[in-house]
Amino acid sequence: MSDRVARARKLFQEGFSCSQAVFTPFAVEAGLEEEKALKLSQVLGGGMSHLGLTCGAVTGALLVIGLHFGRTRAEDRAAKELTYELAQKFCRRFTEKFGSINCTDLIGCSLKTPHGLEMASKNNLFEKYCSGYVEEACRLLEEILSEGKRKQKINGPDRIESRKGYNKNTSRRR
Repeated sequence: MSDRVARARKLFQEGFSCSQAVFTPFAVEAGLEEEKALKLSQVLGGGMSHLGLTCGAVTGALLVIGLHFGRTRAEDRAAKELTYELAQKFCRRFTEKFGSINCTDLIGCSLKTPHGLEMASKNNLFEKYCSGYVEEACRLLEEILSEGKRKQKINGPDRIESRKGYNKNTSRRR
């Protein structure tokens, strides 16, 4: 088990949400303060603020992908495309492993209602299911980050200007 996976597991066991547990170890390693990482990612827990939508382990991982590969210049189409490609690949692999990226589907109840939250807590669903989702999301994320870094090396820093049809003076495709 890598240090990041172990740290994510520990954060989750301490009571942080799935999104916080996945995002924070990677974000801190990338230079973000732990307090900021925890605050940024908290709202995504429980399938996006207990809406039962996309699993927080998934959204936390997507934030990490954006942190590592996201574009910082509007005209950087290659960074945008790589980020989307890696995010889609992550979601595909997570779905192949667990059948869904939807929180409600993954834990078998909706967190939207007090009854659903009570049921999840009473039946220990967070520990029964979510701890595994957190750990696997981190493992998949480590693979995706490695693949993304290899792709960046292949494409090189001038990847935008070398793209066919790209005009760096207008930031538009011809």
